[in-house]
Amino acid sequence: MRIGYIGLGAMGRPMAVNIVTAGHDVVVYDLNENQTKILAQRGASVAGSPREVAEETDYVLTCLPSIEAAEAVALGPNGVVAGSRAKAFVNMGTTGSAFSRSTAEAMRAAGKSYLDAPISGGPPGAEAGTLGVMCSGDRETFEALKANALEAISSKIVYLGEKPGAAQVMKLVNNIIFFGNVAVAMEALTLGAKAGLGAEQMLEVINASSGRNTATEWLIPNHALNRAFDFGGANYIIAKDLDLWRQEVEAFQTPMQLGMSLRTLYLQSMWREGMGADLTTLLKTLEEIGNTELKP
Repeated sequence: MRIGYIGLGAMGRPMAVNIVTAGHDVVVYDLNENQTKILAQRGASVAGSPREVAEETDYVLTCLPSIEAAEAVALGPNGVVAGSRAKAFVNMGTTGSAFSRSTAEAMRAAGKSYLDAPISGGPPGAEAGTLGVMCSGDRETFEALKANALEAISSKIVYLGEKPGAAQVMKLVNNIIFFGNVAVAMEALTLGAKAGLGAEQMLEVINASSGRNTATEWLIPNHALNRAFDFGGANYIIAKDLDLWRQEVEAFQTPMQLGMSLRTLYLQSMWREGMGADLTTLLKTLEEIGNTELKP
């Protein structure tokens, strides 16, 4: 089996490295030649286009930062759909269920299968090879990759059925909970700070109590409280995911009151800090609103 990998960003590059390190024969492509050079040094072959990747490999995995990039790579004139060898297109990014349905249909018309495999766990999980992977779509493709490329990057792989897009909805359900955990924890900590409590004291209590979550256990202490603001999730990615969540809620007509409040808060922070800033800079916005600052 020869595996193609397209999209070597903050999440994609370490995933591709882990797949190559596991001993798989991998062909990579990315607009950033520095990233492809890193993979070439690890033993990967480098292609000149998405179509070329699909001409040289059996399965093409992608992890791309925007819907526009995903559409171009999948369905563009020089995209994966035009490659003759690849059996399947595997979408590991967060693109929403509408993209999955339309892309699966286009791939089917070209004689290829489609698998959603969005990932969760952030850059730390990508580096460690401990991501969660949720999959939906072609079962045969899932089985072929589960014991190969997917196990090289993940500690938990879940198959959610053959319906394209189901895994995308699952990813957005997970994301809105994560965004909520981060925002609520940071907002609550500003209250404690204004009352004179130290951040480390508060986190010690919270993490031994019912309020603990991933934000209080590792994201805030490791990426925000130390003022590094370096989790690795850029605001423009968060904005995309929040908008995709809104689209799914509107399509399925489910409650959105809390999620829309979160979206408004994050957009306020994005306006203040910039779209290229890390999502953890939300803390700066909350501190400014509360006229306080978290101290150890």
